Parts: sequence; C-alpha cells; structure tokens
Amino acid sequence: MKKLILTVVLALMPSLFFAQTAFDKFDGQDDVTAVVVNKKMFKMMGDVKSKENQQYLNLIKKLDNLRVFTTQSTRVTSDMKATSEKYIKTAGLEELMRVTEKGQNIKILVKSGTSETNVKELLMFIEGSGKNETVLMSLTGDFDLNDISMLTDKLNLPGGANIDKAAKGSKGPKGPKGPK
Repeated sequence: MKKLILTVVLALMPSLFFAQTAFDKFDGQDDVTAVVVNKKMFKMMGDVKSKENQQYLNLIKKLDNLRVFTTQSTRVTSDMKATSEKYIKTAGLEELMRVTEKGQNIKILVKSGTSETNVKELLMFIEGSGKNETVLMSLTGDFDLNDISMLTDKLNLPGGANIDKAAKGSKGPKGPKGPK
C-alpha cells in the first residue's frame, strides 16, 4: 500500500511544479496566437528600477501568470468557448461584466480576493464573429482590479478597453452571479 501511495505521489509531482491550466492546449496551435508570461518574467520586469513607472512595477510584482490566446478560426473559437464555459463552472469565478457589441460577446469574470477590488484571477473571453478575433485571457496573482487597466495599456493587450470599463464600472463582484 505504501508503494502505491508513493508511486501516485511521484507521478503527480511534475504537475505540482509545472502548473497546467485548462487553456494550455491552445498554446502552439497553428490557428492561435499565444502570449504567455509567467511569474519569473513578471519578477524580472518588477526588478527594473524606474521611479516614473513605480505603480506599474508594484502591480506586476503581484502577478503570477498571464495567458492570452487569440484566433480567427471558427473551430478554435468553438473549442475556446466550450473550454472557458467548463472552466468557469469549476473555478468558482463570478461574472463582473457582460457586453454584446458589434458582433462580439464579451465576458469578464473574476475570482475575488480579500477585498471588494482584490482579485486572484481574471478571465476575459471575447467571442468574435466574422472579421473579429476571439480572445481568451487569463490573469492570475493577487492584484487590485483598478490597476489592471494600467497593465493592459502598457502591454497593449487585446480587450484591454473592456477590462478598463469593468474596473471603472465596478467596485468588485456583486454576489454569486455579479451584475447583470
């Protein structure tokens, strides 16, 4: 019995050190543009000494991972939508904002932290149609929602304007389903 338990623990060890997400399957696909930034890169960016960007540097030190996947493929869009809907149900995310605009469905969800505006995870899914790209973004760490628009501006992330609207229009999630 001890050997069985030890074997299971050893088999699971790599997954403990190399955290995988539900969205990693989109990384490396031909029809997907992927941007993945990990904690080490955020730490390196935060170690740069600059007084003019101190607020930005303080924010990136609080981030763990950023994953952005974009596509114009209808097949990949369907897969992204199904994967994100499944993830939303299991991850305990709360809807922060939902917008339907110019043929795009935009959802922004968060996993709350210790205060109304503190966030452990932010997930944005923009379902494109026609010429519009589909965007799936996952950001994890321990950060303030009000600071995220600064990050999306600096990194020029797709959908950044939507996150800015959500941050300005909310003081954090409102109950289990968020605002309607």
